[in-house]
Amino acid sequence: MIDLSARADEVAPQLLGAVVRRGSVAVRLTEVEAYLGLDDPASHAHRGERGRAAVMFGAPGSIYVYVSYGIHRAGNIVCSPAGRASAVLLRAGEVVDGAADARERRGLPADRPDALLARGPGNLGRALGLDLSDNGLLLGGPDGLFGLTAPDGPAGRILVGPRIGISRAVSAPLRFWLADEPSVSGRRGVFRVGRG
Repeated sequence: MIDLSARADEVAPQLLGAVVRRGSVAVRLTEVEAYLGLDDPASHAHRGERGRAAVMFGAPGSIYVYVSYGIHRAGNIVCSPAGRASAVLLRAGEVVDGAADARERRGLPADRPDALLARGPGNLGRALGLDLSDNGLLLGGPDGLFGLTAPDGPAGRILVGPRIGISRAVSAPLRFWLADEPSVSGRRGVFRVGRG
């Protein structure tokens, strides 16, 4: 069981190996990043409860979806008690159900490996079919669109390093990924190794 009311930096490594589902597609998470709200200058919630970041101040288990680089839909799972605004960005994963739907959404040719289907937050969002209308929905909510299944046991060797693609707090060790997973989107600056 993953306690989503904990801070994102505590929740993030627990999400590795978990399966997030949106409709017909399920992705086993292999890479995530923690964002710590008001205390984190790289977080969308750093400046308070306004605009797109308002969802981050909501209930743990809420889905926060935003547009990245003007084209991608990136997904996050809100953590911490309501009002604290931490979230975990879903960076990469292995599609474990609905690969045909994910491949069609991605427009990925049949000769490209499945490991690329959800590699990187934009690709993961597209594989899942994330939409801005998903913003604020709850995992396991009454609509049944989103689900999260915790891993049965240790996910594997966890690596920790700096977040990718940001310009503030770049050296914070808040990116977590599973070693030797082909779906992981980048492998820069490892700080420590642990078991999940």
